[in-house]
Amino acid sequence: MAMSAPVPRTQQQRALGISTLSFTLCFAVWTLFSILGIEIKDDFALSDTQLGLLMATPVLTGSISRLFLGVLTDRFGGRWVFSLLMLCTAACVYLLTFANSYPMLLVGALGVGLAGGSFIVGVAYTSAWFDKEHQGTALGIFGAGNVGAAVTNFGAPFLLMAMGWQGTALAYATILAITGVLFLILAKDDPLADQRNATSVSFAEQMAPLADIRVWRFSLYYFFVFGAFVALALWLPHFLIEVYGLSLAEAGFVAALYTIPASLFRILGGWMSDRYGARRVMYWTFIVSALCCFLLSYPPTDYIVQGVHGPVSFSFTIPLAGFIVLTMVLGFFMSLGKAAVFKHIPVYYPKNVGIVGGMVGMVGGLGGFFLPLTFGMLNDVIGIWQSCFMLLFVIVAAALIWMHYAILKAERIEARDRCESTDLPELSTPSRFVLTEWHPEDESFWESTGKRIASRNLWISIPCLLLAFSVWMVWSVVVAKLPLVGFDYTPNQLFWLAALPGLSGATFRVFYSFMVPIFGGRRFTAISTLSLMLPAAWIGFAVQNPETPYLVMAILALLCGFGGGNFASSMANISFFYPKREKGKALAMNAGLGNLGVSVMQFLVPLVISLGTFAAFTGDGQSTSTGGELWLQNAGFVWVPFIALATVAAWFGMNDIASAKSSFAEQAVIFKRKHNWLMCVLYTGTFGSFIGFSAAFPLLTNTQFPAVDALKFAFLGPLVGALSRAWSGGLSDRFGGARVTFWTFMVMIVGVVGVMFSLANKDASWGFTGFFAAFMLLFLATGVGNASTFQMIPSIFRHEVARLMPQLSADEQLAHAERESAATIGFTSAIAAYGAFFIPKSFGTSIDMTGGVGAALIGFIVFYTACSALTWFYYSRKGAEIRL
Repeated sequence: MAMSAPVPRTQQQRALGISTLSFTLCFAVWTLFSILGIEIKDDFALSDTQLGLLMATPVLTGSISRLFLGVLTDRFGGRWVFSLLMLCTAACVYLLTFANSYPMLLVGALGVGLAGGSFIVGVAYTSAWFDKEHQGTALGIFGAGNVGAAVTNFGAPFLLMAMGWQGTALAYATILAITGVLFLILAKDDPLADQRNATSVSFAEQMAPLADIRVWRFSLYYFFVFGAFVALALWLPHFLIEVYGLSLAEAGFVAALYTIPASLFRILGGWMSDRYGARRVMYWTFIVSALCCFLLSYPPTDYIVQGVHGPVSFSFTIPLAGFIVLTMVLGFFMSLGKAAVFKHIPVYYPKNVGIVGGMVGMVGGLGGFFLPLTFGMLNDVIGIWQSCFMLLFVIVAAALIWMHYAILKAERIEARDRCESTDLPELSTPSRFVLTEWHPEDESFWESTGKRIASRNLWISIPCLLLAFSVWMVWSVVVAKLPLVGFDYTPNQLFWLAALPGLSGATFRVFYSFMVPIFGGRRFTAISTLSLMLPAAWIGFAVQNPETPYLVMAILALLCGFGGGNFASSMANISFFYPKREKGKALAMNAGLGNLGVSVMQFLVPLVISLGTFAAFTGDGQSTSTGGELWLQNAGFVWVPFIALATVAAWFGMNDIASAKSSFAEQAVIFKRKHNWLMCVLYTGTFGSFIGFSAAFPLLTNTQFPAVDALKFAFLGPLVGALSRAWSGGLSDRFGGARVTFWTFMVMIVGVVGVMFSLANKDASWGFTGFFAAFMLLFLATGVGNASTFQMIPSIFRHEVARLMPQLSADEQLAHAERESAATIGFTSAIAAYGAFFIPKSFGTSIDMTGGVGAALIGFIVFYTACSALTWFYYSRKGAEIRL
């Protein structure tokens, strides 16, 4: 793609925005019959076959017209063609309102189908504004206009009820006509307009690229990723109703889970094609799609095996939940593939985007027309519902084999001629995962490069850590509901289940503290996030059966400690990315917003376990002892899709820092550092209290104030603590972490006294209010203390390394200090995390031994007093060993 001069970014954004909006509206019009057909069928007494043909006709027109519209766009430019296309389509939609017979409806549907041809017009117009390094992302954003189908599915029914099908069609025609006029006025001629006007190209020259076999290879790719996507979107509701016995509403909802993400993730596919190469994206698309189609094509089967002691029978079938997951994965990778296919076209055919894209788009669109008809025929001939996926497996396997053969052939040509082939050259895109040069303390490097990269890693790390905290603390809510659904556990057993994740999480942190320098921050963040899938999914199954052994529940609680361990590696990783002057704020943001996962969990889980919306694929609810119904399995299942997305984001979006590599032996020097152990004590006082109170607060409130539904507001405590941590990082940078930490412990002592006083008067009208307010003060103080203690660690070790290793150069001292700080941050967080075990267990033990929680609270006051004394003596008084 050659442009005479760089195009201003504002003009690129303007062109992309207006073309994407226009395509979204056109796509909404293209699928209009999926809603209007409901009322049209009744008004015209149509059969199912007639209705099916009426719905398919726009798909056919939209597919075939793409070729001709592509030719027109190459010749006259996208601005005029797009505008006139929208005006012509609006006129056809308007004329549809006058139809009084089935043939007239079909004629009108042919005109409505022109809206589907807008895709190739927009592709040619949009790609002309961007260079080849950014065309994939731009076309991915434009292609996400497929979501216009969802706009019609959600909005048109309301118009249909209010205005009838003629009124709805008139509304759509009016909006599209206005958009066509605005596009002509607001859009500008693309950068290739002058070149196009100056060069006369014959029709034969325009059509010449269609003789290239590569065009037809791309067409096969698109026949699967787009045509099969459209076909499944139309076929899935029927399949789900017949195979799994779902209602129409349930089948529509499941189909939406497939179609909406499969449209929006096209943006991700474009970005990935720009960054990692379209060939890599296509490989992953076809490999994963082939696997999904193979599994989905396997029909329910009963087996009888002749065993040693006689016949052994068993069955194989894909349950509804498994079917939904496989189709969602299939749709996700189809969306990536759609973007990757169109990434190729403007790179290899910069002067023929319209004609080549039109042919590829036409073949893909025809797939959306013919495949549903073929699915029905296969059902009649083979008699197996899964035959549709058998056909798709054959198609995707053929595309994968052809692509791989073409790539091998290109590589042989490269080796023979000692040159790089122009066929799919983006394979040579270098890996950008490892940062070989990283100097955040260099202000010029930081401002020009470092800050942007560090920010990206931070904002991917935060949701990963948020999910980790959510899974880690999920038992704090689950245990409160177990007795209601038939689990016969004693109060002490429940406190054990609430405490065990804290025990395992703290232990995992000890090991996780040293993993980032060994394995790399990107890889370990992705792997540790993926590990959350095991406890989250297993909880969803275990809580559905009250007969699940207590030992199994205890193992699950321990596995949730994977989430607790992630904090140590996450904080150590982020500490490497930022300069000293910004570490406090960055670590506070990562930890504070990550800690927010506790609050998110305590708000979201009570909500989802009370809803049966997802029962179709998470299972039936459980009857409660109060006569209600809970879907307690949702407490685990709700995190599964988010964990999958976060894992992908971490793997493809984060970086490893080459200079951060070190062995365990190099990091183990911190065990000889006195200040490492002192900070373990102080951080246990702040973070240990935060996580311990978060785990114990709901259950403690239930035991002390049984008339109060604690789950309605339990999320507020962790929310206050998390936000105060995120907010107060800069405060510690400004006034000194030691000073802030000292006063934090003073406030925490006041908070514990307030809790004791309120419990002593819990029967008074203000008893619960005082109890709640005192705990909110505790959560606020722990959040501030969490930030201030972590801000202290880098400063302490820069001072200590300079004192203990004066023979090293300044750069070597800085590297040692960074390494020891990261290891200490991880290790102190590991020790402090035991608070998630000891605090709930302290409350349970105190209740068993004394009948109340007063003994535990007195112990907390003694501990906070000791922490404040240590902070004052070593770090904040005049003449302190390290005055901060």
